[in-house]
Amino acid sequence: MPNTEATLYEVRDGAAWITLNRPENRNALSAVLVNELHAHLQTALADPAARCIVLTGSGPAFCAGADLKSPPGSAIDGKVGASLPDILEAMLESPKPVISAVNGAAFAGGLGLVGASDIVVIAEDVDCSFSEVRIGVIPAVIAVVCVPKLGPHHSMKLFLTGERFKGRQAVEMGLAHRAVPRDALRAAVQEEIDMIRLGGPIAVAECKKLVRRVPQLPVHDGLRDMAEWSQRMFKSPEAAEGMAAFREKRQPAWTGKS
Repeated sequence: MPNTEATLYEVRDGAAWITLNRPENRNALSAVLVNELHAHLQTALADPAARCIVLTGSGPAFCAGADLKSPPGSAIDGKVGASLPDILEAMLESPKPVISAVNGAAFAGGLGLVGASDIVVIAEDVDCSFSEVRIGVIPAVIAVVCVPKLGPHHSMKLFLTGERFKGRQAVEMGLAHRAVPRDALRAAVQEEIDMIRLGGPIAVAECKKLVRRVPQLPVHDGLRDMAEWSQRMFKSPEAAEGMAAFREKRQPAWTGKS
């Protein structure tokens, strides 16, 4: 019997793994798949066993973009489901780091998931493309998360042409962090998970906010705001535990409580 779940959810080794599970249509973002993905993201946020969230795909593709027959946000059983903006916003606002493990081809909206991730590990030989122009549309929603990483220079060429590029090129252009052989992908992702687990959960969540906030601030305001933020963090119980563990040459006992 075929698996009827559009997404799979599993917590292991400190991370919640969410797998897009429609290999027969290259894990395209259907209304049902996006709704399940949104629900799993909320589950992962509430799970203390998950220090971070990993998105990956089953089969040969990561995600082929929107399902044109049942696009995200379409009604499911008479109710409006989660939309792609809902997913991208949830990923950006998640206090837990989101890692994309790009196991295969990533096109259009699939690259939106990549752009909204905090860390991206990609198989070096996979095909990627902002393919929207090839069907007469534009990568409007995903541009919000992809242009800041690619910059106007790369974005303009890739959006205008829809040309394909490989995982290793995604790293060179700033869309991904690491490109590895396919058979090394999961081990490379686990290395990222293990490094995240070394940090304090609250400090990690605050770093996500920090990276988004700093570019929006004038230098004068930024220096003063960051000084105040730093002082608050140094006075936190998590910082006290981290510094005590450093002095005592032991691993910190992180609780995730402020």
